[in-house]
Amino acid sequence: MAGLFERTGDGGAAIALEEVEAAILRSLEVQMLELIGPGPGGESADPLAALFAEGPTEAPSDPALARLFPDAYGEPGQPVDAQTKAFAGEFRRYTELDLRARKREDALAVVRALDTLGGGPGVLRPGVEECPRWLGALNDLRLTLGARLDVTEEDEQGLYDLPDSDERKPLVMAYLWLGAMQESLLEAMTG
Repeated sequence: MAGLFERTGDGGAAIALEEVEAAILRSLEVQMLELIGPGPGGESADPLAALFAEGPTEAPSDPALARLFPDAYGEPGQPVDAQTKAFAGEFRRYTELDLRARKREDALAVVRALDTLGGGPGVLRPGVEECPRWLGALNDLRLTLGARLDVTEEDEQGLYDLPDSDERKPLVMAYLWLGAMQESLLEAMTG
């Protein structure tokens, strides 16, 4: 079970992580939290003000953030007309803050679970309610790494053949590992 999920009898999942796997996963999730950033108004935001906060109307310029928070209208990478851009901006204004909050909560759930291992190896057992958070957090990491590596569907098979001397190799290994972990969790959830 090293580094992959298995189904548990209660409908949840279990994963045995070596110390280095737990450290890598925790580091990646902390970096995800830094990338996503704090909620509206920062960490000490007035809860009432946060309810009425509006998000941005422009897509993020960072390709990883643009992948995590894509426009709801138009095709990625394709030119859009003014009306489509306006619709996308309005949709983003009212949805992005909630989406960011959910992604933050997912990443925090994984970090907190990893913290229970105390920096060592161990087995984590996310329950039925926690598995979707783990799946979301793993997906966000994989999307981010894919954006940083500029991975396309056509490229994915070639990632397995990268020479060890390629500077992208550590990120590619993490990307592939996260994909396998994500797939095993999905199988555990549906199996």
